[in-house]
Amino acid sequence: MKNKIKLILSTLTLVFVFSSCLKDKVGDYWVDDLAGKQYATVVNYTLQSLPLQPVTGEVNFQFLVNIATDALPTEDITLTFAVDPTAVAQYNKDHGKSYLVFPTVQMVTPTLVIAKGTRNGYAKAKVWGAETLDACSSYMTALTITSAKTASGKDITIAGNMKSYLLSLPISNPYSADYQCIGYRIHPVNGVYTVNTVETCSTIDCRTVIKHLMGDYPYDVTINITSNTVVVKGVTCFKVNVDTLDPSNGLPVSSGTGMKDTFTGNTAYNPQPPTNDVNYYNPVTKQFVLNYFYNSAAPRITYEILTRQ
Repeated sequence: MKNKIKLILSTLTLVFVFSSCLKDKVGDYWVDDLAGKQYATVVNYTLQSLPLQPVTGEVNFQFLVNIATDALPTEDITLTFAVDPTAVAQYNKDHGKSYLVFPTVQMVTPTLVIAKGTRNGYAKAKVWGAETLDACSSYMTALTITSAKTASGKDITIAGNMKSYLLSLPISNPYSADYQCIGYRIHPVNGVYTVNTVETCSTIDCRTVIKHLMGDYPYDVTINITSNTVVVKGVTCFKVNVDTLDPSNGLPVSSGTGMKDTFTGNTAYNPQPPTNDVNYYNPVTKQFVLNYFYNSAAPRITYEILTRQ
């Protein structure tokens, strides 16, 4: 029975997507032993994904539900939904996963009426609070049909294998963005090269970004935000690890690369250092303060402040 419902829903979905004029002929696709029966289903019942930015505000989404039947319903049908953490636990058990339950989810349409003469409707929901969660964790939610009734009070069967909308909610790297980079590179012979430009930090993983300039020099730079902290002017900041990469092979510069422990820039040039602390991320100002180098006979030292745009 489960396989038959799946096959029919696939056909129905194609009909609705590609030719709305075929709605009245949908019954032609049904096998005889389902005649007269009705099932409440979620059309996309396999795991879906909705990436979230780590910012405040609600993110709204919707999913399609269907009354699987060989004839158009002759009564309105009311579906009721609920956020279902047990379905997340079951998914983890069935698939060997370890998703965490996304903590802030709400059905915008806890009930949905599918009007007689139709089969489909969109249930709406929302999530919020991604900015408070760890981007390195895997989150998921499940929204389940809990009841289905006709206007006269008759229960509609809920398809057990197609009753939940399963949604993974990966959180984007919170440090991936465009930054105004102000700083300079100190060359041991040719002096100071100043920089004032917008640079893009792109995601490598949940706590690492890459940018494609070292001061004015076209080396790639990776910035890994650690859990170690330093207090800078009363603000708890996160220490970072910086590597300078050769873009020809993606490896650290062979002549040597590293970071400075304290400020080693030139106070004759902007930006002026907030303190002698370097190589950290300030979550209040959304700034990276970097002081790093690569070797080539003598170190080429870079001092930069990157401010998120």
